[in-house]
Amino acid sequence: MSTVTSLTDAEVGDEVWSTTHRLLRADLVAYANASGDQNPIHQDEEFARSVGLPDVIAHGMLTMGLVASAVETAAAGREVASFTTRFAAPVVVPAGDDGVEVALVLTIAATDESAGTVTLDAAVSVAGTKVLNRARAVVNI
Repeated sequence: MSTVTSLTDAEVGDEVWSTTHRLLRADLVAYANASGDQNPIHQDEEFARSVGLPDVIAHGMLTMGLVASAVETAAAGREVASFTTRFAAPVVVPAGDDGVEVALVLTIAATDESAGTVTLDAAVSVAGTKVLNRARAVVNI
């Protein structure tokens, strides 16, 4: 993990946060119970495959939540004015102790001194495959 001392000191292109998250099937069960999203594509291999998925997949909002958490950390108490993304590919979570590793990197996409904002782009991938598109947050500085 790496961080820039302050978002106000960062320049366009600077990496301000990077991390990985290992998701296990148990995480999907916990998320389903907490969120109320009990869709069987997130827990039942046979069902997931019957609807054309390669295996059980993580909840899209769980993946988005990983990014939101990283943005909140990078914002360091500042207000997050907006946060958007589009889902690009499912996060397949195989059975077993290894699960899947989700890589996340936040970079400065733009700064606007007159508006007092910094725009962060998030690159989110699994095994080199982008799983979110246009993951972007605007932070008031």
